[in-house]
Amino acid sequence: MKQYSINKFIAGLSHLLQAVLSPLLMPTYGVFVALWASVLCLLPYGSRVAVLLVCMGITCIIPLIFLSVLRHFKLVKDLHVEVREQRFFPYLFAALCYGVAAYYLYYCHSPLWFVSFMVGSAITVLVMAVINLKWKISAHMAGIGGVVALIYQIHVQGLSAFDMMWLLCLAIIVAGLLGSSRLVLKRHDTWQVLAGAVVGFMCVSLTMRLLG
Repeated sequence: MKQYSINKFIAGLSHLLQAVLSPLLMPTYGVFVALWASVLCLLPYGSRVAVLLVCMGITCIIPLIFLSVLRHFKLVKDLHVEVREQRFFPYLFAALCYGVAAYYLYYCHSPLWFVSFMVGSAITVLVMAVINLKWKISAHMAGIGGVVALIYQIHVQGLSAFDMMWLLCLAIIVAGLLGSSRLVLKRHDTWQVLAGAVVGFMCVSLTMRLLG
């Protein structure tokens, strides 16, 4: 009975982690980090909130509505799109939304490193769309891998408003917990989890290096 309770607790925690750290929320978390932990924190509070809400609407709310429509017409099984064969068009739509968000940031005269984070996120989703034609890669890990890359690049490029080493370490730990939760729930195997993290980190990191 005790072992059952422990397993139930771990499963519940894993479900909570994958909900709080949903791929749909990762761009919003990244924008929040950029606006509150980098030199952009000097911008007026109202302006930062407005940018955050607009980006959240474009990269989270609109894709969620799109997924809900697909689910209504039974084109996807669930909002998490766990079935690999059903992921291609949702990924393409998400990439389009990220591209629109990148254009919005550029239109708002955001620094190129900030714009390139969203461009890198769009590239990440496109790469995953191609990979998922043959192999199921972890979107959760790709998302948090991109956020880790953003924090790392802000830190190494001297764009941070404070010492971000502790935040970088925390993000890596959270990424490890998220990867473990995907394994516990048997949504992916170890290689799919690692591949997702690598794709997300490399796409965002390289794009920020090249364009930022």
